[in-house]
Amino acid sequence: MTSDTQEPRAPHTHQFDEVNPLAERRTRWVVSLTAITMVVELLAGWKFNSMALLADGWHMSSHVIALGLSVAAYAFARRLRDDDRFAFGTWKVEVLGGYTSALILVGVAVFMVYECVTRLLHPGAIAYNQAIGVATLGLLVNLLSAWMLAGAAPRPGRHGAHAHAHAHAHAHTPGTAHPHAGTDLNLRSAYVHVAADAATSVLAILALTGAKYLLVPWLDAAVGLFGSGVVAAWAIALLRSTSRSLLDADMDAPVVAQIRQTLRDAPLRSELDDLHVWKVGKGKYACLLSVTTASEATPEYFRSLLKAHEEIVHVTVEVNPVIVRRP
Repeated sequence: MTSDTQEPRAPHTHQFDEVNPLAERRTRWVVSLTAITMVVELLAGWKFNSMALLADGWHMSSHVIALGLSVAAYAFARRLRDDDRFAFGTWKVEVLGGYTSALILVGVAVFMVYECVTRLLHPGAIAYNQAIGVATLGLLVNLLSAWMLAGAAPRPGRHGAHAHAHAHAHAHTPGTAHPHAGTDLNLRSAYVHVAADAATSVLAILALTGAKYLLVPWLDAAVGLFGSGVVAAWAIALLRSTSRSLLDADMDAPVVAQIRQTLRDAPLRSELDDLHVWKVGKGKYACLLSVTTASEATPEYFRSLLKAHEEIVHVTVEVNPVIVRRP
């Protein structure tokens, strides 16, 4: 049996997420702005009797949680980046936080439905002008937040080249480029959240304006009910994606079939005995495979075959020779 255990060429880290100090600072500012606006919208929605405004505020609360988790993930990864206890880095802290926030959001969505149904059955007077003004303020804050996050996106030369090129003999695929090498996916996620908040602010403004001028006050609660559905859908989708990552349920990922096909198409014949693929970052996978071959192929040969799959950033190979039984 031949494995890829060799003398280590250099000390290395198994932290697969890159550090982006500018994004961490700006995301922290956006969390503060979003949280303040959320409180203003919730208080205004309660005071002015607007369910659309309340729904937008509760929906914004979901993104305060998500953005807060993004900031926490940045800080945690930065502070414990070189901690050897984390075999594959600190990425799953963000996943665990996302799963927890999704559970909270399910409760928020249920509460929103209850409030909206109550308002539909027992409508009250709405201070439309004040509510529209607050919703417009929320929209402006969301647009400002989106602009701040867009300006924090990494550009070539801003943070320098990726310091650990993953050329380590026993663990990483030599020369493998990272997927989304120029994109901070944590930052991108935060940007999507504030963009979604902007969309719900527009929805609240349209609902309040329509209710005011069309004289249909139930439209406000109806749009609030729709907003609760948006929060619930986002929470369920987040539960599904985060639970898959936490449970390493990644063997149906397209890259798994691609690895199998790569081995079948290889010039040197081999039989795949065992294969494990799991996520170690956003769009990044680790791979452990065991093969049996009658050739003189080495672990380095099989690692070189997987260079084409840029999403694979960590590879361990075991090569077992064919045992010939003598009579």
